[in-house]
Amino acid sequence: MGRVRVTLGLLSGAVAVALCVVLVDTYVLRAEWWQVRHTVTGEPVAPQSGVGPPPGPLAVSWEHSTRTHRGSVAGYDGVAYQVAQGQVVTASGHGIEARDARTGGARWSYRRAGWSLLGWTSTGSRVVAYFERDGDRGERTLVAFDALSGGQLWRRADERPAAVSRTTLRWPAGSDVLLTADEGRRTLFGVSAVTGNRVWRLALPRGCRLFEGGAHPSDGREGLAAVGLRCAGPGGGKGRRSRLLALDPTKGLVRWERGLDSRESPEVSMLDGVTLVSDGTALRAFDDGGRQFAVWKGDGVCGDLMCPGVLAPGRLVVVYHPDGTGTEGAGAGTGTGGAGAGGVAAEEARMEAVDVRSGRVGWSRDVPAYTALAQAGGQVFALRPRLSERLLPAGVDIVEPGDGSTTTAPAPFSMDPDLPGVRPWLAAAGGLLYAALPQAAPRPDGAARLVALRGGLAGTGPPELGGVPAKDWPDACSLLRKPDLAAARLTGYVTGPRRASAGSVRLPHPVSCTYTPRGGRRDPAGSGARVSPSPKPSATGSATPDPSAGPREGGPERDDGPEAAVTGLTVSVRWVADTDAAASRMLESLQAAQAQARRRRDIGGDEAYEIGPTAGMIALRVGRCVVMVEANRPPGAAARLARSVAYRLRHLSEAPS
Repeated sequence: MGRVRVTLGLLSGAVAVALCVVLVDTYVLRAEWWQVRHTVTGEPVAPQSGVGPPPGPLAVSWEHSTRTHRGSVAGYDGVAYQVAQGQVVTASGHGIEARDARTGGARWSYRRAGWSLLGWTSTGSRVVAYFERDGDRGERTLVAFDALSGGQLWRRADERPAAVSRTTLRWPAGSDVLLTADEGRRTLFGVSAVTGNRVWRLALPRGCRLFEGGAHPSDGREGLAAVGLRCAGPGGGKGRRSRLLALDPTKGLVRWERGLDSRESPEVSMLDGVTLVSDGTALRAFDDGGRQFAVWKGDGVCGDLMCPGVLAPGRLVVVYHPDGTGTEGAGAGTGTGGAGAGGVAAEEARMEAVDVRSGRVGWSRDVPAYTALAQAGGQVFALRPRLSERLLPAGVDIVEPGDGSTTTAPAPFSMDPDLPGVRPWLAAAGGLLYAALPQAAPRPDGAARLVALRGGLAGTGPPELGGVPAKDWPDACSLLRKPDLAAARLTGYVTGPRRASAGSVRLPHPVSCTYTPRGGRRDPAGSGARVSPSPKPSATGSATPDPSAGPREGGPERDDGPEAAVTGLTVSVRWVADTDAAASRMLESLQAAQAQARRRRDIGGDEAYEIGPTAGMIALRVGRCVVMVEANRPPGAAARLARSVAYRLRHLSEAPS
């Protein structure tokens, strides 16, 4: 009897422990009350008008940074934005949040501790987010919200989104229906964004399945969704080709299906009435009925990213790389597209406007390598990484879709589009222009920076220079004097002045000055190699010499002896802003885009940063001027010369005009 009691007691204890484990796991470890951080709002918000800022200088209205989330699923660490209904919705691995599009004030947000957001979509007045538990991809959930208040509408744990984009984290939805897929990615389902229930089912064509992990394998709008398919051909594995399937999201009916020429995952972009598809062999444009009205052929026609495109009234405006073969359509003969047409440089691109009905090219011209386009108020806004090759700011062009005429203005920030985290993005509404750009800070994860731009004050100078008179720009070759160079043991030298233009405005003085020993000299390190008389500046410094600017000779050449003299010295005036605050913002955006940057407080300017792994580059601000000083060797030379530049700039700014 005693043994029976002991056995029963042990069994009861085991059952109690197991029950406690289940209860703790269900109501504590997996409980919503501590995992979820959810804020809502009852404040109304008015929709914005469909116009952007006017031509001319731009100023920052508000800005906000979202830190990059490095989750357990590789490749899904991007940040995406949408401007709609008077709000800016931001989606990242951390969660989803909405801000007032006019002021940047927070409205609502949703995050889950221990989970990562791996997808999101929106349709009508609803936003849906897809979360997976970190370290356990089998545990997932869909959560739907009211787009304006952020209130939770429903939650489902058994759905998987269809063809999520790695770059934007979005998947297709429209007409209050979102697309999901089964585990094998061979069947599509339509899920009501209102109730969370399935409303239709569509089996994909035999031998076809959805792409998973593509950069942008799908897209959608309210009346049409398009997904890329990987289909087996008659040749087995070698015969596989990608296809594009367009369907009505309301009922799941296939509208049209088109074959593509590549085995790779296509990149799909849905515009209002046009579907753009890039498959690595060509960029194709289809209308709502599936008619291909334009194609730009070439393996590198879009490069590593999807070609930017917008739909202006009746015209598709698209930017592509000129190594393609131009446009083939009903009226291809009217365009000038083609590799080498007009002598396009490798870093440039071509913009074309194509009539959607006829396929005829309205106009075609060489443009900078725009990273993003937006359309509002009958105008096309284009973001370029640099206003000019030798200047610091990014640039914003306003393009007239009728004839391609352009006005240019500097953006009040610097950018590096090759940084990970967010693909450069533009949107225009309510008289504002919204730009998203990647940045390396906070290091090491980086962040996405959203900047809302408004029309700025018109200054006395040209709008291409932000309203600053061209005469306010100092001569880069005057910022170091002979005593400064003699102290750096650089007495026999030749200066290489370089000039710059912004739009149609050419600056009167050199913006960059390179100092090289006259005739070259022996490497002080003792290697026996000769130092080139024209060292190539770094990518963040200046560029090739201007042939119109002749060399300026310095003092007499002499032997510097065994001590190391300064080599690779370049002084560059990178920007002159209209105010000290604007110049400070420009310098801050420069350092935020660098993998390594350290603040220096011993230079003597208002602000200074040491850029890169060595002390060979100093970026400094004195008043409204942002200047960079580069020196290859010896260590510390850039900082010593930057102090001289800061002193010279300080005296120039204090001198009477």
